[in-house]
Amino acid sequence: MELRFSPLFSGSSGNSIYAGCDGGHLLIDAGVSCARVVAELRRIGIEPGQLSGLLVTHEHIDHIRGVGVLSRRFDLPIYATEGTWVAMEEKLGGVATKNVRVIEPMQDFFLGGMSVMAFDIPHDAAQPVGYSLSLGAARLCVATDIGCVRDSWLNVASGADAVVLESNYDPDMLRAGPYPYALKQRILSRRGHLANDDAGRAAVSLVRDGTRQIVLGHLSKENNFPALAEKCCALALESAGVRLGEDASLCVAERDGLTGMFAVRAGF
Repeated sequence: MELRFSPLFSGSSGNSIYAGCDGGHLLIDAGVSCARVVAELRRIGIEPGQLSGLLVTHEHIDHIRGVGVLSRRFDLPIYATEGTWVAMEEKLGGVATKNVRVIEPMQDFFLGGMSVMAFDIPHDAAQPVGYSLSLGAARLCVATDIGCVRDSWLNVASGADAVVLESNYDPDMLRAGPYPYALKQRILSRRGHLANDDAGRAAVSLVRDGTRQIVLGHLSKENNFPALAEKCCALALESAGVRLGEDASLCVAERDGLTGMFAVRAGF
């Protein structure tokens, strides 16, 4: 069996990532409407009723907008930390008790034929997490909505074959842009979002430890450009001696639709 993933939406207006294998299918976040998630899943040949569960990273609306409707419509269990459940439960509009699943960070469990583990991340939410998914020797990490580069989450992601890594904003664009001062300070904080240069530093560390696929995600529409985020990360990797296309691959996830299907292969 092969571990696969597909960013369906990835940006400040909504996020959702499919991950699966022949044995099962998972959805990480559903930050756009149920209808839009269903449409993109069907583009990759997945019916929503086939999902083994929804993994939620945190309670912000760009990650949970469609979660409640998907769960009710397709009878899907929702997995989230206790803190996230407390913060998001009222926003979901009612979830069947049997579909409420509380998880603990750093405790792995099996779902859809894959080993799943949540890990703590620095973000201004109740109890936010990233996710590590493994199938045999192949491993995928989703590390977005991260305020800073920290050993705590970087050590978990270290050694993953593929990483969806946040590259949210360019600091100069953010400071010069139209956002209110308080929002700018929140994004710039160590519990906000990851800037392009910091994403580049994280990518260098990850590739040195064995990562061979980097997909940049959660780009701000107002404070970033896909080409800019990719160029910043590429320059960081190339300056560290990484040969893109040979040692590692790099691309940017689409904000408003399917990016494509990626196969996660141990050792590239």
